[in-house]
Amino acid sequence: MVIAIDGPAASGKGTLARRLALHYGLPHLDTGLLYRAVALALIDADRDLADAAAAEDAARSLRAESLGDTRLRERAMGEAASVVSAIPAVRAALLDWQRRFAAAPGGAVLDGRDIGTVVCPDAPVKLFITASPEERAQRRYRELGGRGEPVTFEAVLADIVRRDARDADRAAAPLRIADDAVVIDTTDLDADGAFRAATAVVDTRRRVGN
Repeated sequence: MVIAIDGPAASGKGTLARRLALHYGLPHLDTGLLYRAVALALIDADRDLADAAAAEDAARSLRAESLGDTRLRERAMGEAASVVSAIPAVRAALLDWQRRFAAAPGGAVLDGRDIGTVVCPDAPVKLFITASPEERAQRRYRELGGRGEPVTFEAVLADIVRRDARDADRAAAPLRIADDAVVIDTTDLDADGAFRAATAVVDTRRRVGN
């Protein structure tokens, strides 16, 4: 059982994906960490984030242990990841990694921007998690504040809007809703509500599949 979860930044898809993976006993991959790790590798090497050749090299040499770097969760890494993820060669380099993960015995849960449309187009369960830009910005603002990062709500909202536009407009695997995905709007849902809505979809698909 592969559960493909897509959605814009701060929609709650990561929290939901981790919870679904635990609930169903499946491995989980936050594919956004792959792009953040590529961006961090470029920053550490003092390379331009828009350097396609350097970004591709970083993607092809990426190691699993790199995903544990605590710096990947910083606000700046989200913006940097959005830049490198628009590079077609980077997406191509990371595609096999993601598909190998999805092929794990028993299935897997993957969340990102193009899981249901590109990485796992045949996944039996596809969810698109979204929320209003203002609500997503408020969530990210609280998260960053809780980690002690100095930031204003207006700056976070501007980041969200900018990343939405970049993700939707890029030529390579733009963010869009798969034709057979179920959309869950979490604007007015807490984590438990989103989880109940998602498990209802998953359980229905499992019954149909069996």
